[in-house]
Amino acid sequence: MEAKLSKASRTLSPSPIQELSHLAQRCGAINLAEGFPDFPAPPHLKHAAVAAINADFNQYRHVQGICDLLGVIMKQNHGLDVNPLTDFVICCGQSEAFAATIFATIDQGDEVLIFDPAYETYESCIILAGGIPVYVPLDPPYWTLNVDKFMSSFTKRTKAVVLNSPHNPTGKVFCKEELEAIAATCCQMDCLAITDEVYEYITFDTHKHISLASLPRMQERTIITSSLSKTFSVTANRLEDWLGLCTNYHRIWYKKCSYQDHRFSSCAFPRSCLGSTAKPTSIL
Repeated sequence: MEAKLSKASRTLSPSPIQELSHLAQRCGAINLAEGFPDFPAPPHLKHAAVAAINADFNQYRHVQGICDLLGVIMKQNHGLDVNPLTDFVICCGQSEAFAATIFATIDQGDEVLIFDPAYETYESCIILAGGIPVYVPLDPPYWTLNVDKFMSSFTKRTKAVVLNSPHNPTGKVFCKEELEAIAATCCQMDCLAITDEVYEYITFDTHKHISLASLPRMQERTIITSSLSKTFSVTANRLEDWLGLCTNYHRIWYKKCSYQDHRFSSCAFPRSCLGSTAKPTSIL
C-alpha cells in the first residue's frame, strides 16, 4: 500500500520526537524529546472548562471561534489592531494552524526559509505542500542571526520566512535588531512571514518577546500561529489553540476556513474559557 502514498509523503521519515517519546516511555526514562511544562494548569482555567462542559457548550461552531478577547490582547500586548470576526481562526493545536497556513500559501516549487535548528513539523508541512524548505543556520553559541547568511538565502522563488521566537529548541528570543533585519528583508523581497509564537510568555531573565507583526509594514504580511497549551500547561488539550491571520490576508483566512470546515476537527472557546485566559502572565 505504500505505493499508493503521494511522492511527497514517501519522502518523510518518522518523527524523532515521537520515536524518542515512545522509547522513553518503554524504558521508564526521563523524556527530553517533548517540551511540556512541569507546572499544573491554573485552577481558573480548569473550572472554566468544567463549567462549559456542564453548560452543554459542546456543539458545532463557526471556525472563527469567539475571539473578542484575543483581539483585545493583541492590541494590549503588541499594539496590533485586528478584527476578531475576520482575523482569527481556532485550530486544533499550533501544528495544525501552521500546516493550514502553509497549505493556504505555498505552491509547488515555492521556497520557504527556516532558521536552523528548527521544530521538525515545519519541514514536513512545506514538503507536503510542494514547497522547498531552505535552512538558514543560526550562529552558536547564542544562536544569533547572521544577516548576510539570511539575505543570501533568498531567491526569486522565496515565498515565505518562518520565524519561531521564542525559539524551539534553543530557547533563544530574537532581539529587536534581528527582528528589524528580518522585517526589512521581508518587505524588500515581498515575502510572507509565518511566525510560531507558542512560547511568547515563557522567557527568562530580561528577555521579552516582540511579535514580528508589530514592526512597521509587517502586520499586512505576517501570519501568526500560537497556542495556549504551553502557557497554561495543557499540552494534551487541543481545544485551546488559535491561529491569527493579520488583516490584509482575509482572502487566505477565507480559504483556511473553507479548508478547515471540511478537513479538520476544530473547536471554539466558550466565553467563560476565554475570560479565564485574559492574563496568562499571572500563572508564570
